[in-house]
Amino acid sequence: FIGNLRAEVLLSPGHTLASVTYHIADAAFIHDTFFMPDSGTARADFPGGNAEALWDSLQRILSLPADTRLFTGHDYRPAGREARWESTVREQRENNPWVANMDKAQFIAQRKQRDATLPHPELMLMALQVNIRGGVLPDCEDDGRHYLKIPVNRFKG
Repeated sequence: FIGNLRAEVLLSPGHTLASVTYHIADAAFIHDTFFMPDSGTARADFPGGNAEALWDSLQRILSLPADTRLFTGHDYRPAGREARWESTVREQRENNPWVANMDKAQFIAQRKQRDATLPHPELMLMALQVNIRGGVLPDCEDDGRHYLKIPVNRFKG
């Protein structure tokens, strides 16, 4: 519960291994699973990402009531349209080309093909390093810089 609101956390892997959806009343906060219907879905080639898992997560979101409001993490504004962040399950089912009239095998093949053409985001390495520490940078060292030090094979001794 959040206050008096019943909240459900749905594991929604595919874009990343740890993606989640927060379903609260008639709304779902869907992170980077679906984008706006005219933008499709998240890519599945990030560390821990998986096209098959993403399809399953998308289907779980699409199983919510049709009028459930979906709030996406960000919008790519195709054709320069105004930024949007809210759609519905119905709009995704009917208008998202990555799920409308597509089966699981088609989605997986097309998602993998598309992802293979996309460059890695500029900030990917930095994001991974900071996420490992829960978003908290270590203290600066003598040279005034932050360093992320991760022991490799430190389980013994």
